[in-house]
Amino acid sequence: MSRTNPLSFMPEPTPVLILISVLLVVLAPLVLHLIIYSTTSDTLPTVLLIGPSGAGKTALVTLLERGRPTATRTSQTPHTVEVSLPVKTPVASSRFRSPNDPTWEVTKRLLVQDTPGHGKLRHYAIDSISKPQNLHGIIFVVDAADLSSEASEGARQAAEYLHDVLLQLQKRATNSKSSRAPKEMPVLIAANKLDLFTALPAPLVKSTLESEITKLRKSLGAGLLDSGVGAKDLDAAEEQDWLGEVGDGPFEFSQLQDFNVQVKILGGNVTGLDGSDVKQWWDWIGSIL
Repeated sequence: MSRTNPLSFMPEPTPVLILISVLLVVLAPLVLHLIIYSTTSDTLPTVLLIGPSGAGKTALVTLLERGRPTATRTSQTPHTVEVSLPVKTPVASSRFRSPNDPTWEVTKRLLVQDTPGHGKLRHYAIDSISKPQNLHGIIFVVDAADLSSEASEGARQAAEYLHDVLLQLQKRATNSKSSRAPKEMPVLIAANKLDLFTALPAPLVKSTLESEITKLRKSLGAGLLDSGVGAKDLDAAEEQDWLGEVGDGPFEFSQLQDFNVQVKILGGNVTGLDGSDVKQWWDWIGSIL
């Protein structure tokens, strides 16, 4: 009994079949490439940029986006740009990924949202924290030179804004109806303008802001007493709007770890005679992606 060759059932090669085969070979990789790189803005990780007016937020955005800072004006509305990490900046989620992996470059893209720092426009930042869209971290930019001046209100104003931002993050945990802890939210306090002689180094920026927030907590506590809040309601009101550990002790950023808020302070400068120095900030961004 003769055996039939399975290949005999295959159609004879024709120009049309050959053309279709060639197209499949050529187009399949292109389609796969488009699928991988068609990541929309809604799915890219977002970093929120917050801080007082004049701290250098918008200049930082242009530096991250274009590789160089440009002249800026005071922001009146939020502004979002897509940026890519520098080639040598490691990404936490890609530490086990091969550089030949086609998704390697996608993991190094993110959105940076700049928000106005003026007191009347800070609701944009608070709204972004309350309703985050794939928010991976927050950068709070401060002018380290402004914090060092005793004649300036810079330290107090920066601390007040930072207090409100951190309290909003803390309330994610205290107001959560779920038994699960909220997603960890990294916060970078970017001490800008360290190229200036009068700028405070990062450790002093940390201690200055902690000291100012300690004063602010005491002031807010005294305000509750003066407002006529009853003794029974005072403890509940304090706990709801008290940043960090309740009590008379000093405030420290480490107290927010109980609420899954991780605060780090790193120095740098967006502009300067010797150019920009934001490598530590880039590395921090890479560590949260």
